[in-house]
Formats: sequence, structure tokens, C-alpha cells
Amino acid sequence: MNDRGLGRRTILGAGAGLGAAAVLGSAGPATAAGGPEETRSLDELYRAAVAETGKLVIYAGGDTATQQNFMAAAFRARFPEIDLTVVVDYSKFHDVRIDNQFATGTLVPDVAQLQTVQNFDRWNREGRLLRYKPAGFGRVHNSFKDRDGAWTAIAVYSFSFSYDAEAAGADAPRTPKDLTDPRWRGRIASAYPNDDDATLYLFKRYAETYGWAWIAELAQQQLAFGRGSDTPAKALAAREKVVGVGGSGDPRGTGRVRWIVPASDPFMAWGQRAAIFAAGKNRAAAKLYLNWQLSQAVQQTAYNGWSVRTDVAPGTGLRPIWTYRNATLDGFPAFMADRAEVERWRQTFSLYFGEVTGLPSPGWLGLHPGR
Repeated sequence: MNDRGLGRRTILGAGAGLGAAAVLGSAGPATAAGGPEETRSLDELYRAAVAETGKLVIYAGGDTATQQNFMAAAFRARFPEIDLTVVVDYSKFHDVRIDNQFATGTLVPDVAQLQTVQNFDRWNREGRLLRYKPAGFGRVHNSFKDRDGAWTAIAVYSFSFSYDAEAAGADAPRTPKDLTDPRWRGRIASAYPNDDDATLYLFKRYAETYGWAWIAELAQQQLAFGRGSDTPAKALAAREKVVGVGGSGDPRGTGRVRWIVPASDPFMAWGQRAAIFAAGKNRAAAKLYLNWQLSQAVQQTAYNGWSVRTDVAPGTGLRPIWTYRNATLDGFPAFMADRAEVERWRQTFSLYFGEVTGLPSPGWLGLHPGR
């Protein structure tokens, strides 16, 4: 992921003048069980947050320490009296770190926004999450929220493949299936599918669509694997490789690097979930943060053009993400919930591509970063 945008995989975009009623779909109920939506304005929530503690700590899934800098700068510009701390680490480290903090009575974050979506339902069952509905909750697509407000997706994240249009020329791959063509041997960068669960799910979809013989051919393409789902984009940006597998991008891009949404072949998308911890020290600021993230003004700046809200039009040339059947919007959460299945796929791809090597790209942050 790069450093642009307001989310882990950097989500930026513009609203388009599409007919909202025809294009955006129906909204979920505004006041399901768990209480009504927030009615205070952002300025009122801001005053309450400053009066409470004036602090906010967020654990965010990501690949590098600077990945949330754009979001943090935008939040600080809007709410300068809030002392904001954002700690970025792989979600698979953040979630167990949070569990250990629960076990030792040393909880640090007020908000978690993570790729490990399976944890939010479990934390909800355990009573760890504050059930809260930010303003606009009723306009969040039903796939992107807990009906009682225990968690809400704040951004659409999506993974596919990409290529350098200048280097690939007229021979650019059009679908993932083209990646086994011999002309791409030694020219492909990818995140490890056995390291990052979203990349793992993308490779799983490729295996199910094209078969294991295709995966075996891909394994012969001398892929350059790296830790962190931002590594393919970095390799293309530096002109080190021509094709990238996994990672996010802007499907509307017309520059040198093109991120592809196939017409019918697989890609993936999901809602990056965020929640407030009931035991957090700065709950007023946490509420402010979720209301700000879900506001139309912020949702309209999604890097990939897709919003979690049904009343925010997608970017030019795009449809709402829930209308792309080949994105399997509900598939990733279902996959993540079956940890035995995840482990089987992870180890199977290790047989094809080898073990993960290299240090984690965010570094080693220990037990209580942000404290």
C-alpha cells in the first residue's frame, strides 16, 4: 500500500454524478437493535472529546509506520486539539496484541481498524466492543456493519493485479490467467500469499478459478515475493518489475501503473472494519473518529472510488462495489472466520512458493505500542 488516501490500503476517489436511487442500492435500517444513530454534529462531538481527555489511540492494520499519515494529518487538521496516536502494524499482530492486553488488563487502543475481520464478531460476543452507531450508520451498506453497531466498516479495500503500461505495452496482461505467460517470467512482484491473509484469499480464488496446474505454472514464473501487501506497488513504482499481484490501487488510474478490475475473472474486496473498545480510555474521541470517517465528506475521498455508504456515488466509471459479483464481497469475511481453512490454504501455498522470509515491514512493535 502507498501513503495516499484515508485507509490502510489508501483509499481516495471522487463522487460522480450518478443517479443515487438507481445506482447506490438500498440502505439498512437506521435504528436497529443497539440504540439510535448519533445525532450530534462533528463539532459537538469534538467538544465532548476535548472535554473528556483530548486523546485518541488507534491500532490500524497496515504495512509501514507512515501508511496512515495522510489520514492522521487530515484528522489533526480538522480536530487540532485531539492528541492522536496511530500505530500501524500487520493486523495479525495487532489482534493478538489486543487479546494479550485484554488478558493482562493493559488495553492501549480506543479504536481498532483491522483486516482480521473475524476478530470483531468474537470481540463482540465477549462483550469487548462498544455498541455505537455513528451518524449515517443507516446509510452504510448492510454488508459493512454489525446491525447493533458493534463494528462498522470505514473503507472498502480491494486487491487485484497491476502492471506497468509503459513496460508491458500492447502485451499487457488482461486477466490474472495471463500471468503464467512465459513473457512475464522474472518480471512479477507479489506479496506472500502465506503471509498476508487478503493476498492468501486472492490466491485461493485464483486456484479455484484456474486450477492447481495453473498455480504450478505460476510458481515457475520466478515471482519476487515480499512481506507487506504494498510491495507489488513499490516494485512497479521503482520500475523493478512489470506486473504486481495483490495489493490495492485506483481502478480509474490512467498513468504508468494500472490496477485492474477484471470484467469477470476474480479480484477481491471487503470492508475494513473498525470498532470502539468498551474499556477504552478515550471513548468520546473514538466516537468522534468513527463519525468523521463515515461522514460523506471523508467517504467521498476514497482512493479507489468506492464508499461503504449507499448514498455516496462511486467514482467515475465505477459501480458500487457490492454490484461486482467477481469481488465476492462476503467471501473474505467467511474465509477469515474459518481459521482451520485459512491454515490449510496457507501451508498449501507454502508448498508451491516456499516459506515466508524477511522481517515484518512495520518492524517489531512489542506488546504495548502507543502507550
